[in-house]
Amino acid sequence: MWGAIAITYKLTCPLAQQTGLGARIVTSAVFFAVGTGLIVQVRRSLLRELRQIRQIAGAAQNALLRPLPPRLDGLHIAAAQLSAERGAVVGGDLYEVIATEHGVRVVMGDVRGHGIAAIGTVAAVLGSFREAAHDEPDLEGVLRRLDRALARHLRERARSEHPASGAPDPDGPVAEEFVTVLLLEIGRDGEVRGLNCGHPWPYLLSGTGVEPLVRADPLPPLGPFPLPTELPSVCCGQLLPGEALFLYTDGAEDARDARGRFFPLVDALAEVVGQHPLPVPQSVLGSVFTALLSHTGGTPTDDVAILVLRNDRKPACPHQGTRGTALPATTRPQPTNHR
Repeated sequence: MWGAIAITYKLTCPLAQQTGLGARIVTSAVFFAVGTGLIVQVRRSLLRELRQIRQIAGAAQNALLRPLPPRLDGLHIAAAQLSAERGAVVGGDLYEVIATEHGVRVVMGDVRGHGIAAIGTVAAVLGSFREAAHDEPDLEGVLRRLDRALARHLRERARSEHPASGAPDPDGPVAEEFVTVLLLEIGRDGEVRGLNCGHPWPYLLSGTGVEPLVRADPLPPLGPFPLPTELPSVCCGQLLPGEALFLYTDGAEDARDARGRFFPLVDALAEVVGQHPLPVPQSVLGSVFTALLSHTGGTPTDDVAILVLRNDRKPACPHQGTRGTALPATTRPQPTNHR
């Protein structure tokens, strides 16, 4: 339309054929108005497309990281993710909580990289966990299912990116992909077992303060190295009624301010626990994210995901075991039938 206006004026308007100063000024004004209208129209179209892309990204985020229920099998839950890419809602972090006959099973993971490029890997890992959490009687089986799903996804991605080669490139970028994964299983009695592949262990929040759940060394991340033959789960003690677990990705601890100082995550958690001896998951989530954004000036350089679970179950038996130990399980955890 704007082009038609400019051409019609140039060809049919007598004023456009004149060479005087006044005629030139009018002609310039007409073409300036036409150019301005064209720019405004293009801008509106781009903004409309951007809104549509964000809506699609939001739908993809909800499909991948489904909103968790506030309560699940006696656990009070709150979770959220912050993407490092400005304006994006999809990142490279993943989490899920599922109630199964084997206990409440939790996954927290971090895909190498962030943004749109990590969506496929997140989908492969989460999809595998949602199936394996119900099917596998122990965490070892769940972890091996995740490892196979990731390997299959990376092979397919390598073939799609280099279809002419016929085989994955050992020096290509796909060969360097990895995922850190933390698996937890919370039994009906509050006993917590875990398997960790390169991910930070959670913090335990209680009325007495903040402490690491365990101090065991994690296994290597999934992807670059094969899993060992034996995968004994780690006994993490018990999550007592009123206590909470704080799970996070390393973007929380690695966030820096303008002077290069790391975010003091433990201090932020201690402040929250000091104000609320009975940790409220939503309050913990909001306080930590507020402090982190204040520390980084609102521009974190890596994706951050946080998951908080508080045990709201009624005490059923006295406390057993010692918290903070990291002893491998000698027997497989027995299933508990509950809904």
